[in-house]
This record gives sequence, C-alpha cells and structure tokens, in this order.
Amino acid sequence: MQNSHLSALEAKHNVLDRQITAESQRPAPDTRILANLKKQKLRVKEAIAAI
Repeated sequence: MQNSHLSALEAKHNVLDRQITAESQRPAPDTRILANLKKQKLRVKEAIAAI
C-alpha cells in the first residue's frame, strides 16, 4: 500500500514539475499559477519525504 502511495506522489510531483516548466516558458507566465503549482509541488515533496 505504501509503495503505491509513494508511486502516486512521485507521479504527481513529475506532473507538477512539467506544469511549472510549461507555465514558465509561456510568453507571459502567470505568477499566481506558478506560485500555486510550486506550493503544491512542495507539499507533495514533503509528503514523499515523510514516507
């Protein structure tokens, strides 16, 4: 169970990383969206570290 949870968290972390990269490369990145994505990514990273 814990292994599947870890895999799901890692997948979510990768998705967020790609979303951050995509938003950053737009001609006019939305700073609110970027901040929200980065906060989400940090929460996921902390959850992974807690396992």
